[in-house]
Amino acid sequence: MGDDLNQALDAVGPRLRALRRQREITLAELSAATGISVSTLSRLESGSRRPTLELLLPLAKAHGVTLDELVDAPLTGDPRVHLRPVTRNGMTMLPLTRRAGGIQAYKLVIQAADRTGEPDPQSHEGYEWLYVLNGRLRIILGDHDLVLSPGEAAEFDTRVPHWFGPAAEDAVEILSLFGRQGERAHLRARPKTDRSSDRLD
Repeated sequence: MGDDLNQALDAVGPRLRALRRQREITLAELSAATGISVSTLSRLESGSRRPTLELLLPLAKAHGVTLDELVDAPLTGDPRVHLRPVTRNGMTMLPLTRRAGGIQAYKLVIQAADRTGEPDPQSHEGYEWLYVLNGRLRIILGDHDLVLSPGEAAEFDTRVPHWFGPAAEDAVEILSLFGRQGERAHLRARPKTDRSSDRLD
């Protein structure tokens, strides 16, 4: 039993590092969010500092995961997905996957009030697939300016500068699959200058 506990605790460091890199935040930013010093966070991730409940609680909250997920506790057989919303960059994100790394699934709810001002396209490593559940989604992707309605989807390499948000005054709800190397999905979108179906290859 002691060996199992030690193995679980030894795995916490790499899991913490993977979660932080997945969220694309620095140790300094995580320190500001949790009140844990940068040096302590660095030692936790490297495995040179033993994780304690006092340290893991704020880290779990900051990353939007449960303590069970941080220590990789065995599954209890409960099939329910316990959604823990995380607010970031003006969106409410509900993680639908339980593991760090690999393809991540989210439900995103974006209020029009959270996307005020001019769009500011950003780029980063990865590949993303978006599916509109409710509302209308505006996507700016490179030279394209698209509006998607419920039931439509878009996929793109996130190294291309991109931005998305509500196309109207109402909120938009979407499903997002994101991965460093995701597989392509189907795309149906209408460019602003051409209302016919288009495909971005």
